[in-house]
Formats: sequence, structure tokens, C-alpha cells
Amino acid sequence: MTDRELRQNVERALDWEPSIDASDISACVDTGVVTLRGNVTSYAEKLAAERVALTVYGVKAVANDLAIHLPSLYHRTDTEIAHAATVALGWNVLIPSDRVTVTVTNGWVDLHGTVDWQYQRDAALRVVRTLTGVKGVTNGIVIKARVKAADVQAQIEAAFRRNAEIDARRIHVAAADGTVVLSGNVHSWAERQQAERAAWAAPGVVQVDDRLTIVP
Repeated sequence: MTDRELRQNVERALDWEPSIDASDISACVDTGVVTLRGNVTSYAEKLAAERVALTVYGVKAVANDLAIHLPSLYHRTDTEIAHAATVALGWNVLIPSDRVTVTVTNGWVDLHGTVDWQYQRDAALRVVRTLTGVKGVTNGIVIKARVKAADVQAQIEAAFRRNAEIDARRIHVAAADGTVVLSGNVHSWAERQQAERAAWAAPGVVQVDDRLTIVP
């Protein structure tokens, strides 16, 4: 597939996604790397555009240069955003109570604290990034697992073999002291995300070093 064909596919995918107004978004492609430029009205829309671009077959990476221009209706003070984020985190059953704190500066949210699992860290990020007025999020939450797996590597390899969306033969797994290193190649960004998600699901994992390359 040529870069021109890939650019057209990305632009069509953005136009097809109902949560995105693609009228002010442009894409350029260089050897499979997509750069998104233009304007969106929220941080959630910026992330959605990135997610859609990554799902297009042939895309190896995305540089998200979209600028956020909040409509006046969406403007909130940092105090209002911080209060909304605290309430939203407190209402989410996936996030441990009183383990995550929030600071907000000029609409940018910083998350701090410790959790036991990556899914809890991801849940906190999802909760705040769609709040009105948010311009960006830095997820500084640290994973401090309370359990240690006897053979993390074997468990992850078995999980890969069970997953129909992952070609386990092309991925090498190495694990030590809670850190998992994934190397090899996958067919798409979606497969890479599946592999990383499966690795995070193993008990005792506190870091995943994803070195997988995309080879369509």
C-alpha cells in the first residue's frame, strides 16, 4: 500500500467516525507514519482521532499534532475541573478509594497515587480525559503490585496463545522483577495493543516494555 492510499484510508476512517468532526483535520503519511494536524473541540476528540488512525491497516505510528480549541460553552476553571475529576474518580468502582489524587493547571490534569493493577491506572485515565474543560492528562499513577507471579513469562505466553487476535509465534516475552519485555513483530497496531494488554493482565507486572514492530 502506498502512502497516498494509506492517507486516503485514514481520512475516510476519520470521516466515518461519528464522535469526530473531521472537517478541520488533515493527515499526511510518510512510510506508514501518520501525522494528524488541525483543530478539535476537546481532548476526548483528539484521542478519538488518534485511536481511529491507529486502527487503519498499514499504519505503523501516529503523531498527534491536533490542537484543542474549546468552545466557550466548554470552558471550566481549574477548580471546577479538579472537583469534577475527584467526584468522577470516587464514583468509579474500578479505582481504589483514596489512592488517586488530582492537580489541574490551565486545564491540564495530572494524576498521582498508587494502584495494584494497570487496569485501575487505565480506568483513572479514562474517567478524567472525557471531562468538560480538560485539555490534556498526564498519568503519573504508579503500579505497586501486592502479588508476585512464580512464572510471569509462561502465563503471558499462554495468554497470547489463547487470544485469536495475537500471532504468538511472532512475539518473544521476557520477564524479570515485574518488568515484561515484548519483542518481535505484529501485523497491526491493534494486535500490538492486544499483546500489551495481555501482558499487563499478568499478576505481579508493574511495567511493560513494548518493543514490538508493526509489519503489515
